Amino acid sequence: RKMEKPVRVKLSIKADAKTTGDVIFEVHPEWAPIGAERFLDLVKDNYFVDCRFHRVIPGFVAQFGIAGDPKHYNKWASVKLKDDPVKYSNVRGSVSFATSGPNARSTQLFVNFGDNKGLDSQGFAPIAVVTKGMEIIDSLYSGYNSSSKKPSQSYVKMYGNKYLDEEFPKLSTIISATIMKE
Repeated sequence: RKMEKPVRVKLSIKADAKTTGDVIFEVHPEWAPIGAERFLDLVKDNYFVDCRFHRVIPGFVAQFGIAGDPKHYNKWASVKLKDDPVKYSNVRGSVSFATSGPNARSTQLFVNFGDNKGLDSQGFAPIAVVTKGMEIIDSLYSGYNSSSKKPSQSYVKMYGNKYLDEEFPKLSTIISATIMKE
């Protein structure tokens, strides 16, 4: 199915104990049709509800997309996507899928804090751009970055939010993600 017009997705995000707000992703299927369709399918499946920003590197990226429930993660993670060509740059506010190599995108995405144009040549194809709420993204909790104290992705995949809540309680959370009506 062809989607041409941008689709807006509203993410309600709890950045910290005091800061909660809405962030709008404007999804552009014409930039990366395969990635855009997967992201929207994940939103429709309530995949991002209660999902944590597990890797937040100031000045670089805020990464999310390992479901809080390992069963939900496993439902999607094994279905890898073919790469989209890069048609839009990884500038501040753009949203791309993370990947572990060629044709390996699945559920994890990141928002660019800065202009990370170096990611373009590595094949990271933006699917969306933040049009509202970038100040919420800028306020995401980033205190778990030291090599000794950061979430283990393999543990998150195995144990989900139970592990994160016990070991990394300050992580910012996506409360909900919904496709907005025109």
